[in-house]
Amino acid sequence: MRIGILGLGRIGAFHAETLSGLDAVESLVVSDPFTDAAKAAAERFGAEVADSPEAVLAAGVDGIVVAAATDAHPALLLAGVSAGVPVFCEKPVARTMAEGVEVLRAVRESGVPIQIGYNRRFDAGFAAARAAVRSGELGKLHTVRSTTLDPAPPPAAYIAASGGIFRDCSVHDFDVIRWVTGREVAEVYAVGGNRGADYIAAAGDCDTAGALLTLDDGTIAVVSNSRHNARGYDVRMELHGFADSLAVGLDDKVPLRSAEPGVAFPSGTPHGFFMDRFTEAYRAELAAFTEVVSGIRPSPCTIEEALEAGWIAEACTLSLHEHRPVTLAEVKGA
Repeated sequence: MRIGILGLGRIGAFHAETLSGLDAVESLVVSDPFTDAAKAAAERFGAEVADSPEAVLAAGVDGIVVAAATDAHPALLLAGVSAGVPVFCEKPVARTMAEGVEVLRAVRESGVPIQIGYNRRFDAGFAAARAAVRSGELGKLHTVRSTTLDPAPPPAAYIAASGGIFRDCSVHDFDVIRWVTGREVAEVYAVGGNRGADYIAAAGDCDTAGALLTLDDGTIAVVSNSRHNARGYDVRMELHGFADSLAVGLDDKVPLRSAEPGVAFPSGTPHGFFMDRFTEAYRAELAAFTEVVSGIRPSPCTIEEALEAGWIAEACTLSLHEHRPVTLAEVKGA
């Protein structure tokens, strides 16, 4: 098949490399406002260069991958849907929930498949955890812990446009908690602080945050995030049930060291970056998109599901600012 890529920044170039290695993909058509980025991708992966998103859609593509800046997501999603072309779009659907809801309304009846990029759904460990929960292997859950710790903060320009740590970083934890447990979040209480980069505080954001989520069956989920984890990129989940407990991401590359005498675990080189930790998940995610394009599977992450994670981030942001518990019903206006 022929796939278009809109946006050739860090993640777009990574997707181009991944797609170029998939058997189902015969050719790529790429576009980026910075022509040097598009030309570099074309030279590296044998792709064709188009001078605009419209030109990509007119080039006979079977699907498009949207990896452009967040502000461009709604327009590019709608352009793909209008052309009847399946769309893979990196999260978020839009900068604000109001705009995301408008996108959903605009495409809901189109019948065009849309997949939003939440790669942890394609990680082997998270998939195994989901299977363990769904099979009843752990018994009834009582506690979930989910962690995302970055090795260093993004640049100031990124932080200023990110929408805040809950919308940019924690949202991955929120999505995978829903996906693994099969439950919805009923209420949140969030806190945050700034112990590092001054420009994060200047942007009105936190560099370290925590959220306590109450799920709709009473399970308690604890989410921990930071922009500062000098040892590496740390993504883990713990699931504690009445029959058993399970951990995701507790491998030889986990960026922790044990204080226990004589304990050598972990012995590997710590994960240094999200592309290192989730290389196989990204590959599986885009392979799944080729199956969506082919019509042999439904979208594994719809706009509706992506917006649910966004509503949790919205509730946490409000809770942080107002120092109080916030229900999901409140932010949704239910």
